This record gives sequence, C-alpha cells and structure tokens, in this order.
Amino acid sequence: MQEFDELRKQAKTEAENTVSLGALNDVRAKFIGKNGEITALLRQMKDIPFEERASFGKKVNDLKEEVSAIFEKKERELKEKEREDRFKKEAVDITLPGNAVKVGGAHPLNIVKNKIIDAFCGLGFEVFEGPEIDSDYYCFQALNIPKDHPARDMQDTFYINDNILLRPHTSPGQVRTMENKKPPIKILSPGRVYRADDDASHSPMFHQIEGLVVDKGVSLCDLKGLLDTFVKLIFDEDTKTRFRPSYFPFTEPSVEVDVTCCKCHGKGCGLCKNTGWIEILGAGVVNKNVLKMSGIDPEVYSGLAFGLGIERIAMIKYGISDIRTLFESNVRFLEQFDRR
Repeated sequence: MQEFDELRKQAKTEAENTVSLGALNDVRAKFIGKNGEITALLRQMKDIPFEERASFGKKVNDLKEEVSAIFEKKERELKEKEREDRFKKEAVDITLPGNAVKVGGAHPLNIVKNKIIDAFCGLGFEVFEGPEIDSDYYCFQALNIPKDHPARDMQDTFYINDNILLRPHTSPGQVRTMENKKPPIKILSPGRVYRADDDASHSPMFHQIEGLVVDKGVSLCDLKGLLDTFVKLIFDEDTKTRFRPSYFPFTEPSVEVDVTCCKCHGKGCGLCKNTGWIEILGAGVVNKNVLKMSGIDPEVYSGLAFGLGIERIAMIKYGISDIRTLFESNVRFLEQFDRR
C-alpha cells in the first residue's frame, strides 16, 4: 500500500508540473502506458499468493483509474489554457479600422470598347468577331486592294508567309459577313489588329471597331446621321461631327470624321491643338467592287462602313498622351479611371 501511495503522489505531482500536452503524454506513458510503472504492478500477480491476487488486482486497477482521472483533468486544463492563449493571440480589436480590400475593375480600353458596342447595339447592330490571323485575300484583295497596290504601304503588316498575315484591320470580318449573309446587314466587328508601327500614338498591337451597313438606298447622309448619334452617346450631347474628303480603297466616297473637342467643346485647347476639332475615325460609302467581290449586287444594294481605334477614343476621352501607358499594367495609372 505504501508503494501505491507513492506512485499516486508521484503521478499527481508530475502531472501538475507539466506545461504542455506533449509532456503530459510522456508522463502518462511513464505511469499507465504499456511499460508504465503502474502497469508493471500487474506483472507481479504471479508472485502474489493465490488467495490475495483478487484483492491485489483490484487495488492496482483502482490506482490506475485514479491516476488516469488525474491525467484527464490535467489534459482538460492544458487544452483550455491553449485555447485561451490562442484566442488572446488571435484577438482582433474591432474598434480599429479594417484592412481595405482593393476592388478590381475593367481596363480603360474595355470600358471604352463596351461603351462603343453598347452604343451601336442600341442602334440595331450585331457583333461579329473574325480571326486575328487571316489570308491576304480577306485582308486586302477582297477590300479592293490587289497585290502591289500602293495603298498597302499605308499598313505595314506582319506576314507569316506570302499569303497568311496578322490582320491589319477588322475589315475581313465585314467581308466574311457579306459572303455569308444576305442584306440587310448591320454589323460591328471589334478585335485586336496588328501593324509594324510603334511610337507615342501607335502600337504594334491595338484594338479596332469597324461597322458595316448594307441595304437598299444607303447613302452618305445615313452615315452622317449614324455617326452624329454615336458621338453624342460616347462623348456628350453637344458633340458635333465634321466630314473631310479622304481616300480609302474600300470606300468611295471616303471621309475622315472629326468631332468637336470633348475638353474645350470647339473653342480650342492643347488637346485639339487649338483647332476645336479632333479626328476620330475614317468612313465612307462601300466601294462597288467590294460589294461585287462579296457576292452582293451593287446595282441593287449600297453600303456604308466606318472604322475607329479604341485606343484613340480612350486617349481622347481620358486625356492620355502616350498610347504605351495603356499596355504597361501600371495599377496607379489604371486606378485613375472610373472602372465600374
């Protein structure tokens, strides 16, 4: 019995002095583990007289239960302490200001592109996106620009081989539409285009949106009315348009389209170089040869076409002086825009 009391006191003392669950497990194994001191008492049963074995075994089991209860109590205390320590460590002062979460948004080019598409879709246009890698036929020949035509010099192009190239404009989408759809046609063709050009106002890769309308009796007056409505939707209600004669192989007559400066409203400022006007796009009546090559009778139908660079509209709208800043992924630059 004296040995039992010694083991009980020793187990209790060592359990109370442990400061971690790992240490407690070691102490538990020392006393009631497979090779523990209390477990070893049961091995002494063979040396106990037969008539005393039952009493001895009961006392050993009682001791084991008492010591187990001591360890269980200590384990609960240590777990509770660990939980309290963790709560203190992870505590958050709810009176402090929270960490602001930065919210992303659309890139300014996508903002402008979506506004342009919404404007024209509201006017009844459908969207068609053609391939970025196309044939010489669709990029030039079907647009009334045969091989060796000097107009090709206007668009220094990335050729993959003699016949395949990165499209220099989204006009091939218009040709593909005319080949596969009978008039009336009213489509918008947005997408990336590529030209061997790189400076503050040009990029080797940029974005265009081109529009095409083919129907009976379509004229330059319809183009003027359409673009007048468009610029008011993109800029403001006071914006006016101005046509200047120009030349494009795929339209005849062809025009360059100017709008009143969105900053000074025509009075003259640094943005418009004190002219009051800013060029935004090229347009015209679809050349009869283009209609004919696409399988549309030019004696029955006529069309109008226009094309604008999304980067140019964004630069005018937001007062951006260098096109390259639109492709630098500078977060401080992008955060300046209304990105909703």
